[in-house]
Amino acid sequence: MEATVYLWYYYGVINLFLLILMGVDKRCAIKQKRRIPERTLLLLSLAGGGLGGFLGMVFFHHKSRKGYFAVVFIISIVLHFYLLQKLIQG
Repeated sequence: MEATVYLWYYYGVINLFLLILMGVDKRCAIKQKRRIPERTLLLLSLAGGGLGGFLGMVFFHHKSRKGYFAVVFIISIVLHFYLLQKLIQG
């Protein structure tokens, strides 16, 4: 397989993982259980999961009051789309 195919798999998995974690953290917040550290969510976003994190904000209404989450998610999305474009173009 070509390397770009593996990158698409990577981005798909990490975004789905962060989306699920946002839902789990929201559920834990409602039930007042142990939460996922904000640092973990933000680092996963910077590792390529920005779209999943942003969708988690929208679908679960989670972390939507914390503006820096939206900023980090959007920066991550733009950065990774740029890097992916540069990689594909050669």
